[in-house]
Amino acid sequence: MSATSPDFPPATIEAFLRSCAGEWMALRSRFAPTAAAEAGDGDEWHTSERGELVVAFLEPGDASSIGGLSVGPKGEPPRRLLFSADGVLQAGDQHGRWLLWPDGSLELVLAQGADELRERIWFNKPNLRLRSTVEQRADGSLGRASFSSEIRRVSRPSA
Repeated sequence: MSATSPDFPPATIEAFLRSCAGEWMALRSRFAPTAAAEAGDGDEWHTSERGELVVAFLEPGDASSIGGLSVGPKGEPPRRLLFSADGVLQAGDQHGRWLLWPDGSLELVLAQGADELRERIWFNKPNLRLRSTVEQRADGSLGRASFSSEIRRVSRPSA
């Protein structure tokens, strides 16, 4: 946890972002509510996959920034998420907004054309992070959704 915020869960956006840094073992379940899936005979609407995620805290670049995250699967190029103090989020070419809720969860909202992707991230324990993502289409219908549980890799103390 961050030295600037010993409380759990993190109470500030900077403490939250710093708490995200590390290597995470992830299990993600994806859901796709489609007519084709409903016509199937089983699990077409659901998939699960394991992976490794590497997250690094990015120091603020100027006075309007509060820092950011470099996020990506292990061994692949990361994506940069930059957070402004006014609640603006920049994720590559996409722009959106962020909000740190009183319950300690972080909500990210990104526009994808006319659709909206909403992600919520929270810590159950300092080394257990949970994420849910829901896509809402312009017509109000739900698109894809996912839920991830992520466990931080920690080193064993030396003997």
